[in-house]
Amino acid sequence: MFKHVLIPTDGSELAENAVKAGIDFAKSIGAKVTGFRAIDLYPWAYGDYVPLDVYSPEQRAEQEVALSNKILKSVTDYAKSAGVTCDVHYAKSIVPFEGIIKAAEDSGCDLIFMASHGRRGLAGLLLGSETAKVLTHCKIPVLVYR
Repeated sequence: MFKHVLIPTDGSELAENAVKAGIDFAKSIGAKVTGFRAIDLYPWAYGDYVPLDVYSPEQRAEQEVALSNKILKSVTDYAKSAGVTCDVHYAKSIVPFEGIIKAAEDSGCDLIFMASHGRRGLAGLLLGSETAKVLTHCKIPVLVYR
């Protein structure tokens, strides 16, 4: 049924667990995977504190690219050990959920396999959920891993 699975990750422990589960799922159905990381250009918009006087925009971009390469290497390493065909990429995105959807469309993915923090109530309302936004705005099926 599904032939190409996008697995977005932010490098968190929950996302890494979802990466492994997504790759195992892809293996079980004979699909290939694309690992993806959306580089958040404005983390302070979501409550992350980034001291603006410490890093120039160029330095921050360099750090994010290096972090993306590190995170995505773990995706390719796990896929290789599982014997699953894998491609990875990252993209800068003002709104991470839009970057995830665009990556799935551009890569020709027919499923998005992603983690959810499962925040509810006020925390879910204030922090939002990239997973919920992908579910709301995407026409590609989404499998949510918890």
